[in-house]
Amino acid sequence: MAKTYALSATKRDRAGKGAARALRRENQTPAVIYGDKKEPVTVTIPTKEANLEFNKAHMFTSICEMDVEGKTMKVLARDVQLHPVSDNVMHVDFLRVTDKTMITVAVPVHFQNQEECAGIKEKGILNVVRYEVDIDCKATAIPDEIQVDLTKFEIGDSIKISDAVMPEGAKPTISDRDFTLAAVVAPREIIEEEPVAAEGEEGEEGAEGADGEKAEGGEGEKGSDKDGGGDAKPAEEGKDKGKDKGKE
Repeated sequence: MAKTYALSATKRDRAGKGAARALRRENQTPAVIYGDKKEPVTVTIPTKEANLEFNKAHMFTSICEMDVEGKTMKVLARDVQLHPVSDNVMHVDFLRVTDKTMITVAVPVHFQNQEECAGIKEKGILNVVRYEVDIDCKATAIPDEIQVDLTKFEIGDSIKISDAVMPEGAKPTISDRDFTLAAVVAPREIIEEEPVAAEGEEGEEGAEGADGEKAEGGEGEKGSDKDGGGDAKPAEEGKDKGKDKGKE
């Protein structure tokens, strides 16, 4: 049985943006009730109560027993328009429901026994693919959640919709495949790499070495020239002396 809450509403005759603005200034939120092969009814609900129920995050999965000027009807919120800045409820669409009304609704997935999961015990990580699943069910029997027992799953296993416990009378809206809800994956390993010298630094070191070798080579050549010049001069002097002796 779906959870219920109550709201009181008042019928309104005027419609349009101008009428809606006037109602909001009076702390009333415009709404419409449709469905069950009956004419739509435009109503107003107290803005404070509308915001309160919406912020409880259950309006789309809980039946509202709405009192419209003394007449109670079961409705389910199907669309809510919010103010772009304040996030206050500006308009609500309600669907009339009965015990036979079938609807499609998004229901959260709850993964149970994570502490007992074989893969998580081995340092595996639960990677969730779907946090909600669309199901077809009776409007008066919307489940709070879809349960999945993780105890048997190991690292590398995928958790499918067929592994979930579906509530009585409910079935997945996607029926043509066994889609994935989550997977138990191996933890990531962090590999530390040793720092490598940048190419620019290596090039600078090579250039410095080459310059050093050139400098050393240059000094050696200069030294040999000096030595050679000193040896050549005495030889020339000897030649000149020989010539002088021959003249004598």
